[in-house]
Amino acid sequence: METIATQPTDRRFAVSLFSRLRTPKGQANPFPIYAELRSRGAVATAPWGGHLVTGFDACDQVVRSRDWLEPDARWREQQGDGTRWTAPSSREMSRTLPALNPPEHSWVRRSAGMFDRSSLDEMRGIIERFTTRLLDNLAERLHDGEADLNNLVAEELPVAVIGHWLGLPTADHPRLRELTHDQVFTQELLPSASQLALSDAATTELRGYFTDLVRERRARPGDDPVSRWITLWDGMESDRDKADEAVYFLALFVLLAALETTTTLLSTTVLLLLEHPRQWDRLTVQPDLVSAAVEESLRYDPPTHVISRVSSRDCELGGVEIRKDEMVHLLIGAAHRDPAKHEDPELFNMHRKPAHLAFSGGIHYCLGAPLARLEAQTLLHQLVTRFPQLTLVRRPTWAPRVAFRRLLNLDVTLA
Repeated sequence: METIATQPTDRRFAVSLFSRLRTPKGQANPFPIYAELRSRGAVATAPWGGHLVTGFDACDQVVRSRDWLEPDARWREQQGDGTRWTAPSSREMSRTLPALNPPEHSWVRRSAGMFDRSSLDEMRGIIERFTTRLLDNLAERLHDGEADLNNLVAEELPVAVIGHWLGLPTADHPRLRELTHDQVFTQELLPSASQLALSDAATTELRGYFTDLVRERRARPGDDPVSRWITLWDGMESDRDKADEAVYFLALFVLLAALETTTTLLSTTVLLLLEHPRQWDRLTVQPDLVSAAVEESLRYDPPTHVISRVSSRDCELGGVEIRKDEMVHLLIGAAHRDPAKHEDPELFNMHRKPAHLAFSGGIHYCLGAPLARLEAQTLLHQLVTRFPQLTLVRRPTWAPRVAFRRLLNLDVTLA
């Protein structure tokens, strides 16, 4: 197999780039760093092994092809003890839906059900009510001058929605939100030892919480997804303990997927529009553009900047040889700014034809994408209608992450 090399990315160059990505400045604006990496070619060697993919077409090819697999439990075990892949939290995540490969992935995904058109229609009114209540609170705070929209709204709406859907006590929502923030570190690109320790502890607590929840719903079933999953898995698995564990992993997956990335989508969408006041003003007079604004936000700065896959065979990607079981990190944040895909990619443009990989693709396309979109559209529509004079007070700060974006604050006021 012949390798087509443009400008080979050396290890020192890549190490330097990732060192900059991990700084507050790099976390706030990683896109110039991505552009430097992309200038060396669509596929580059990662300093720690594997490859970094920055070209849109190459990323799109990987997420849509069944030749590329999730780093599942088998693959993680092969990496050996002492690696981030064999940390307790990583082992636990390897048994959730996003880390499964066919055929197991196929029947677990079918069992999840999730959000079809009818269930979304049922959720629409609930989301509207929750959003209105949260924005009423925001309005009260804005009377005093400024308010943190991230903490008051973006952090609250996803946990309220998914908590209602799963039937979780409202009193549990704050702790579940905190645990999710810590747990997601195990899914980071290069988690530190301290971050993995936080993730391990959070995962243990979440296991206890959802194991108890499954036990309670088995004893007292209701009209809720967890009770329905128990009935479904009892018909698929004769061992009750294994059935309950399958339901636990579904519930854990739903919480993690529904909270972290949706919160980031909500806050980032508002931030981008406030940073582009002409686009915000356009929305206030043309709220029918809300859907387009959400899609452009998903392209411009997606909640997840990295998706990792493993090759099922020796192959070539972007002119670079990839060996079986080698990992590729798809830098989605970089691919979305690929000028070969989008004209003027650095321009935030609501009139652009939607084309992004924010929800992955192929068999692993995000099950919660319709719900995340609905929450973002509902929030944005109510915001531009109720607060057309909303403005940004100061630049926000970002959590110390590379793969999973998270705003720590979004301070706003009324002009």
